Amino acid sequence: MQRFVASQYQKLLREHDLDDFEGLWNLELDTVDTPNTERGGWSSVCRLELEVNGEKSAFYLKRQCNHQSLSWQRPFGEPTFARELRNINAYAKADVAALEAVFYGERSSEEGRQAILLTVALDEYLPLSDALPNWNNYDAELRAGWCRDIGLSIARLHNACLTHHCLYPKHLYLLPEPDVSKDPIRFIDLEKTRYQILRWRDRVADLEALLRRCDMWTAEERMRLLETYLSELNQSKSLSELQSLMDRRRANKAARS
Repeated sequence: MQRFVASQYQKLLREHDLDDFEGLWNLELDTVDTPNTERGGWSSVCRLELEVNGEKSAFYLKRQCNHQSLSWQRPFGEPTFARELRNINAYAKADVAALEAVFYGERSSEEGRQAILLTVALDEYLPLSDALPNWNNYDAELRAGWCRDIGLSIARLHNACLTHHCLYPKHLYLLPEPDVSKDPIRFIDLEKTRYQILRWRDRVADLEALLRRCDMWTAEERMRLLETYLSELNQSKSLSELQSLMDRRRANKAARS
């Protein structure tokens, strides 16, 4: 896909002269972290705030040059943002809440292949990684709801034959307070998501990667997530079988380290 603009944001971008590649590419903004210089190019992320009639809308503007990924389907490579946009669309098709894409574009230049991905900032949400250090300070009922919703979201992802492949706490965003009008959980950093006929090894990899980094959770909270996950999954497996598979993966990883 060479260019995409979400219809609900076209007017907003146009009013700020940002509805084309050139306008977004030339914006001077501070990066939110150190640019990624792997893959022979660079990739950066900036926060963008736009105001219309006194109301602000926040986005994250991602720009890259010669930051390519290779696959058997695309042996000559493609911008990593192109893969991320496809995965954003795959999550939406599977009714799994994740990032919302606003703009995508790519072009060839003298410097190399350039790409832009603009997404809506999840300012109403809290990264799980930020919640974990103060986990026990949150209300027990709220924590239980988060664990249940995470289990439901991962099951929905796996039922769509998708695996995140990088399911760390910083890539799960939580709604701080229950609100039936909003998705309780959202996934980010979708570049490594894969569509595949899932084996249990792939499912366990996602679950183990997350739970290994949530060691401050109680046994009851971990069980709540796994029981909810299994109850929603379109596959039969007992809790003891799932825990055994996770223990085996954890032991294998420890033996290799």
